[in-house]
Amino acid sequence: MDRLASIELFLRIIERGSFTAAAASCGVSRAAATAAIQALETRLGTRLLQRSTRHVQPTQEGQLYYEHCLAALSALEEADRTIGTALTGTIRLDTVGHLARTIILPALPEFLARHPGLNVHLGEGERLVDLLREGVDCVVRGGPLPDSDMIARPLGVLQEVTVASPAYLQQHGIPDTPDDLEGHEMIGFASSRTRQVLPLEFTRDGAVIERTLPARLIVSGAESCAAAARLGIGLAQAPRYRFEDDLAAGTLVEILAAFPPIPTPLTLLYPSNRQLAPRVRVFMDWLIEIFTPVTHRTT
Repeated sequence: MDRLASIELFLRIIERGSFTAAAASCGVSRAAATAAIQALETRLGTRLLQRSTRHVQPTQEGQLYYEHCLAALSALEEADRTIGTALTGTIRLDTVGHLARTIILPALPEFLARHPGLNVHLGEGERLVDLLREGVDCVVRGGPLPDSDMIARPLGVLQEVTVASPAYLQQHGIPDTPDDLEGHEMIGFASSRTRQVLPLEFTRDGAVIERTLPARLIVSGAESCAAAARLGIGLAQAPRYRFEDDLAAGTLVEILAAFPPIPTPLTLLYPSNRQLAPRVRVFMDWLIEIFTPVTHRTT
């Protein structure tokens, strides 16, 4: 393995915390990865990694070498970009599935055509992933975020709506205000972070009103919540973009429009201790570009 490949392997081992995962991402065997790191340590005359049965961590010298190597590789990528060489490599993004299918994927062919040397690995999920351990470059998440050492770039807010099916409204009636919700039911949505069912939220004269209604169905996935709303099981709240087709087709009806839910902030997150590679910076700028029309929409 040449010197540059060994350095890239070393970076992946620290970021993944695993020889096996790093070797797989670099397309080499674990034995080859071990031999390459041993050769690197011999050449430098110092131990770079502390190995245990379950995890790998850098030594003090290893952490310093990691930071220098990361900066050097980023500088090389920047040099390539500066002289006009096409960006190359894989960008790993994790986001909510519906955002991926509705907003990112439709715009992705144009981005790939603009940068033929780039590949995109698109993961779907709602948990806050460990970016370094899992080798993810950036994530897009909606809603309040727990404290972390990641850098957050706001993408704007998603306007929310309250919806129900025509059949449900025919049976339960159409409420005029949040005070008219007695006798109504909601589709319970369990938070992926707290596991608690979230109340319905409304705003009136700048104040937030919460209503927890009986829920005969509790879901933890946004797609299941939307499907249940279409089936008339109860009231649901979600970003407007999720229900635009249903509202246009009449399969769902917006209610209590004068008392909208609190808008959901949308955020782009990336590690604070990683110097951004040009390919990742370009990709994140593109994400901001495609999300702007959605997050600045008011109706």
